[in-house]
Amino acid sequence: MESFAYLPGEDPPHPGPLARFLPPVPEGIVSAFLASHPLTSGGLVLDPFGASPRLAVQAARAGLRLVVAVNNPVARFLIEMSADPPPRSELQAALAELAAARKGQERMEIHLQDLYLTECVSCRRSIPAEAFVWERGGEAPLRRIYRCPCGEGGEFDADQTDRQRALQIAAASRLHRARALERVAALDDPDRSYVEEALGIYPPRAVYALLTLVNKREGLSLAPLRRRCLTALLLTACDQSSALWPYPTERPRPKQLTIPPRFLEHNVWRALEAGVDLWAGETDPVPLTTWPELPPADGGLCLFEGPARDLAPHLKGLEVSAVITALPRPNQAFWTLSALWSGWLWGREAVAPFKMVLRRRRYDWNWHAEALHAALKSLTSCLPLSAPFFGIIAEPEPSYLSAAVLAADAAGLGLSGIALRTPYDPLFLLWRRRPFARKPSGGIAPDETGEGRQAERTAEPEPSLPDLARQAMHTYLSRRGEPATYLHLHAAALAALTEEGLLPWGADPVTAAQAILLTALDGSNFIHHGGSPNPEAGLWGLPDLENDDPLPDRVERVIVNFLNQNPGADRPAIESAVYAELPGLLTPPLALIRAVLDSYAIESEGRYRLRPEDAPAARLGDLEQAGEMIAQLGTRLGYLPRRPKTEARLLTWEEKGRVLYAFYLLASAAACRLVRNNPYPPENSILVLPGGRAGLLVRKLERDPLLARLWQQGWRLIKYRQLRRLAAMPTLDRRLWRTLLDADPLEPPEQMKLF
Repeated sequence: MESFAYLPGEDPPHPGPLARFLPPVPEGIVSAFLASHPLTSGGLVLDPFGASPRLAVQAARAGLRLVVAVNNPVARFLIEMSADPPPRSELQAALAELAAARKGQERMEIHLQDLYLTECVSCRRSIPAEAFVWERGGEAPLRRIYRCPCGEGGEFDADQTDRQRALQIAAASRLHRARALERVAALDDPDRSYVEEALGIYPPRAVYALLTLVNKREGLSLAPLRRRCLTALLLTACDQSSALWPYPTERPRPKQLTIPPRFLEHNVWRALEAGVDLWAGETDPVPLTTWPELPPADGGLCLFEGPARDLAPHLKGLEVSAVITALPRPNQAFWTLSALWSGWLWGREAVAPFKMVLRRRRYDWNWHAEALHAALKSLTSCLPLSAPFFGIIAEPEPSYLSAAVLAADAAGLGLSGIALRTPYDPLFLLWRRRPFARKPSGGIAPDETGEGRQAERTAEPEPSLPDLARQAMHTYLSRRGEPATYLHLHAAALAALTEEGLLPWGADPVTAAQAILLTALDGSNFIHHGGSPNPEAGLWGLPDLENDDPLPDRVERVIVNFLNQNPGADRPAIESAVYAELPGLLTPPLALIRAVLDSYAIESEGRYRLRPEDAPAARLGDLEQAGEMIAQLGTRLGYLPRRPKTEARLLTWEEKGRVLYAFYLLASAAACRLVRNNPYPPENSILVLPGGRAGLLVRKLERDPLLARLWQQGWRLIKYRQLRRLAAMPTLDRRLWRTLLDADPLEPPEQMKLF
């Protein structure tokens, strides 16, 4: 498996429309990938899933000719709008035209705002509420949220008028509810009951408002751009006005159509107004075509309206350079809502190609593996052997990763790289088409060229899959030198089984893989930190890591060396240097990189330099001075100072042949191996290091529960500044020494998530 460095990226400045349903793909990922994996110019790049509009536009702006297969009209519309975002002025103009349209004798804006009227508790003025708080299954709202021009605002109990208005609107919305059903499924449609069930997540007031807006949009005479803008705003209102907004918790990323115990009913007109900020853009448009018209030679997007399996036959004879895609995850909420929204915004014809999503209530991981396999298998034969297949799992979890790796392996793609930072960051996968076909037993069969990579395994005894997985996990933890999350171990074991050609495939492949990997963790080979029976919680480590150099110490060394050679580097350059040195599953978390920078560097306008006192020459002088002071202090206090030849950083104080104090002199916080392998009693052991390293050392102890326990057995710390004060005290004696030794403790800084 090739070395695959993690790709640095930046969080987007704003999430964009429908962000809670889309993969959170960082900015700059495509450019970072192309920098390390340049592609042949002119060839087509495929995105077989179209799950991320942000990724598609990144690829086009990077000069790629991207063909995106997308079967969901909502996802297709998001890509179109991302490729050519409308200016704010056009969105505002479209909203103004809608606001001025008439509903009976009223302006549309007034009519819809009046649906949400409530009375200010202070001035008794009737004003539109921003939202109402409902309890699941309730007939009327419990609370109301508003801000009045008089200055009063906040959350208040709903009054009798609020409750009566909600009941009246519910009765009046029955006709609109029937229209909402009819736009998705006709009366005799066997899927109509599923549409009706999905419609149940909308409060009656929202159904009335949305269908009123949909009907009015069709009657307006609008220029194409204005109509597109209005459709975008209506799509935001469709999302904002459902009951999938729990209260008072933060916004979730809903996967199922489950109404929370308490939810917000947003003001639909206010949702339209908020959509202006979500959709507005000032960037140049990306060239956009529809299949079979291909993108221009200098880059652009081509939308194929259909699934990847329908695109594959059309690729014969075309040059395909790569696949770059965000791998989708099961999301019943988004697909079901997309069917509703597509019918409301574009009619029943738009729903027809993917209406079957209405019937599926749950999307389990085994089903997802089969679905991914079907899509990938149709494309594999279209890829040259050298073409990279770059996949992003934006919200990684073990079953999600298993589904992707198993499906790709069964489809003929060989895993050649995997990079994971933390379970909270995107996971990157790199595949290439195998030049051979795997037999179900795990052996290798010749491919269409008659060549195979290796001989069949028939002459060898069948290995134990849990044993192979266990060895891979053990090897990985040894290389890492510290505990890791279950997702890291899961990825390491999957990669090892893939290389051996032993991934299971058949009925319930994800369940089978999970059973193998959980069996591998049984026994006394691993320690589960965290106190939870859930294997995916907490950290997993080894009881003895011997002399392995822990990952945090390696990160510290890489960053210091890089800054010494590249003063003034910015954070992306520093990250890239670290990820290149520590690739794949050894990628350190960004929080650890920041902790090292906080310890060593001065930041100015986004660029970092080593502090003057942390220059190598300065620290070498500090170490020599610290050693001299400790030796002199030992002599003053009546001890015999010694420097063992086996450890250059060690200085001891002895008395009557016994070591009473062991001082480890460091300029860094790379103390993990010292603490683990220390031959002296912890209560006699002292680290001597710069004060700026103390916070970094705390971070390292937080990452490793076993290391923290060793430290807590009696280790102590002397910072350089404290050592200078002690050396300058003329009255220092043994009693005062013991008292002052703990005067400057290792204090934990503010907590930070490191995994």
